Amino acid sequence: MTKVRNQIEYEVFGDYALFTDPLMKLGGEKMTTQIPSYSALKGITESIYWKPSIIWVIDEVRVMKPIRMESKGVRPIEMSGGNTLANYSYLRNVKYQVRAHFIFNENRPDLQVDFDEHKHHNIAKRCVEKGGRRDIFLGTRECQGYVMPCVFGEGDGFYDKIDEMHFGTMVHGINYPDETGRSMLETRLWQPKMTYGKIQFIRPEECTLVRPLYEMEAKSFQIGQSMQSVADLYDELEGGE
Repeated sequence: MTKVRNQIEYEVFGDYALFTDPLMKLGGEKMTTQIPSYSALKGITESIYWKPSIIWVIDEVRVMKPIRMESKGVRPIEMSGGNTLANYSYLRNVKYQVRAHFIFNENRPDLQVDFDEHKHHNIAKRCVEKGGRRDIFLGTRECQGYVMPCVFGEGDGFYDKIDEMHFGTMVHGINYPDETGRSMLETRLWQPKMTYGKIQFIRPEECTLVRPLYEMEAKSFQIGQSMQSVADLYDELEGGE
């Protein structure tokens, strides 16, 4: 895949990851998928840098380490009080290279004053260098992740010599009203394929398996009130915060 405008490249890694499939949460148990979903990587990228005026598009991911799972007995807290015993299956010792770019959210014309390509891109690159603006989680909060800059494709990956791997039907991500313009929360499904260690994602609008969940309205933002201005954030980063 050729490099596009507004693109960032980073490496994210951690001891454990838990990219849960909603269909595998029945009975309080959690089981990770073999690879991160588009939505999970988008969430990680948004933790690095995000504004409501932009939408991150995940272009591709490179799986650097072998896919290995580990089961643990955990005692999650119940909503009614106390805790219970459950079994969670995690990915162990993970590392991914991610390539992503942003586009402006055309469904938010009220934020057009914030459509500044140069500033957003420079802030995003600086945020990658600093390890992200917010804490990085690999699927769930107990799985701490770490981010550092990289050149996508450099270094040796475990699956570099394997021509093709299929993972069946998986969740691609969630459609939110502020990104689609529809007052409906939807889930997307797709069938990923890894080629020589790399998975190229289709765009959210290219997913043909879309299922509505429930009606939902987009949250409103106002420049200078509900969100911090890009200029202020850029000045903070320039000042070394």
